[in-house]
Amino acid sequence: MSSRTRAEQADQRRAELLEATRKVVLEKGLAHTRIADIAKSINVSGGLIHYHFATKDELIVAMLKATLDIESARLAELAGGPGTAVERLDRVLRYYIPESRSDQSWLLWIDAWNTALREPAVNAIMLELETAWLEALAQVLASGAEAGEFTCEDPPGSAERIDAMLDGLIIRYTLHPNVLTRGRLLTHARTAAAQEAGVPVTAFS
Repeated sequence: MSSRTRAEQADQRRAELLEATRKVVLEKGLAHTRIADIAKSINVSGGLIHYHFATKDELIVAMLKATLDIESARLAELAGGPGTAVERLDRVLRYYIPESRSDQSWLLWIDAWNTALREPAVNAIMLELETAWLEALAQVLASGAEAGEFTCEDPPGSAERIDAMLDGLIIRYTLHPNVLTRGRLLTHARTAAAQEAGVPVTAFS
């Protein structure tokens, strides 16, 4: 067996462990997830997990980083994709907003926010996630302004304002779905984005 094949098998095993970790964390939460829980979920030994990840913290951070990389790449793809600036901005907003209150990505990140208060490695990942989202928003706003589609003098500032509003509303929506529907959340997002971009909200319809 070649070293390349062994390396590929190790990468595949690590990917399997990261996916299993994500599923267990979504069920039990970051604070209550144990290596034993992850091992049991895919019928492997704890020793196998420790062969690939020295500690639970290392495993959790690797799982969050892998999720971050996927979501950051998707955001960049949407921001730089085809269509008008309004269309791209709407795609970014729709991607950021949870599909439902059980949206796995948002449940994971809300949990991670709490952990980030005490864990520097998780805090760094959360900053990367926030930066990727802000950069995607600012990129669309800036390119729209350059093309004459938007009137936006400060794309980074506009991105921060949209981001701050949506984070608060998304937490409310996730915790209290009967108080705030996804449709109303999307309307709020489009209204704020339209104001920052200097276009009528009807441009999103």
